[in-house]
Amino acid sequence: MPTTLDDLRRYAVARNFSTPTTLKRALHRMGFLQADPIRAPARAQDLILRHRVKNYRAGDLERRYAALEIDEDVFVNYGFVTQALQALMHPRLESTFVSDGMARKSTQGKQRRREQLLLEFVRERGAVHPREVDQHFAHGKVLNYWGGSSNATTRLLEAMHYRGLLRVARREKGIRIYSARTWGLPTSAGKDAFATSSRLDSLVDTVVRLYAPLPSASLAYYVRRLRYAAPQWRQELTSALQRAKERLSQVRVEGVDWYWGKENALRGATQDRVRLLAPFDPLVHDRARFELLWGWAYRLEAYTPSAKRKLGYYALPLLWRDGVIGWANLSAKDGELRSELGYVESQPRDRAFKRELEAELERVRVFLGLDSLAHGNKTFRNDSRGT
Repeated sequence: MPTTLDDLRRYAVARNFSTPTTLKRALHRMGFLQADPIRAPARAQDLILRHRVKNYRAGDLERRYAALEIDEDVFVNYGFVTQALQALMHPRLESTFVSDGMARKSTQGKQRRREQLLLEFVRERGAVHPREVDQHFAHGKVLNYWGGSSNATTRLLEAMHYRGLLRVARREKGIRIYSARTWGLPTSAGKDAFATSSRLDSLVDTVVRLYAPLPSASLAYYVRRLRYAAPQWRQELTSALQRAKERLSQVRVEGVDWYWGKENALRGATQDRVRLLAPFDPLVHDRARFELLWGWAYRLEAYTPSAKRKLGYYALPLLWRDGVIGWANLSAKDGELRSELGYVESQPRDRAFKRELEAELERVRVFLGLDSLAHGNKTFRNDSRGT
């Protein structure tokens, strides 16, 4: 029988939500976990992990970070990577780093001397807060990407972190605390063409493992994003994309070519389960794929003026069985979880949905450590389907 969009939907959902496991195993199974600072009602990384880790609670990642063999770094976006994945991306070009989501050029000479002094300072202190570094060196201010003012030392720390000289030891109130790297990264990117191709192919395979099944345009998009992970190989990405299309499993559905790993059979079973997903959950991360699979436009509107929002500040996609049928805006107030629900068409009327929705909201309450769950949740319909 020919493959259909229903098959792709079931496969995408099934492969994303296997049996929950330990935090460390889940992270190493994923390879990369995108991070986001907004907490509504929890940070994206926590909202993603709660579906994949048994008995996960908000903040567990930050509390247990040091024992998980992961690091903060840039992959296709900024987030958490396994040390094995990080080793594939380094060493990066000394003249390039990523800040505010943009690739930037580092200056030479004076900056090289500053880096050496700063590295010696960090090694002496063990772990440092950016404020502590700025007070010690007083490098002044520089104009950042957003047009505001940033401490030059903070930018220097970011550049050294991106290049692998420093690592994020932990967070304090959301602020990165840096330490000198104590475990090794490769000392050479490797001039051998086969070695380069092999490492790039492994990076692409991590993308596919995380986000498949991928339509052709999305596969190309994610491969292009690897210029941030490995800027030293940005000229090789076109070849890496072509190799991926040749080795991956693929099928053409309704005029679109889809790709996934050869080790995975294209199948999945439907579960009677409601899940409220983070805006950056691998299942919904790619907005173009989202529209192909579910037929409506989901957008993160946290940075949209409130008067122009259609879904809400931080709407969480609502997955029921293998369909994303709506969204939820959640908030915690006075120890109580409150929710506003929206639906693309209408709320399912069967008892199974109502029961599972209540169960999911209760899981969120426990995940957040709240006292109670509000009832009488507001519901509304989306009038912008497909826009």
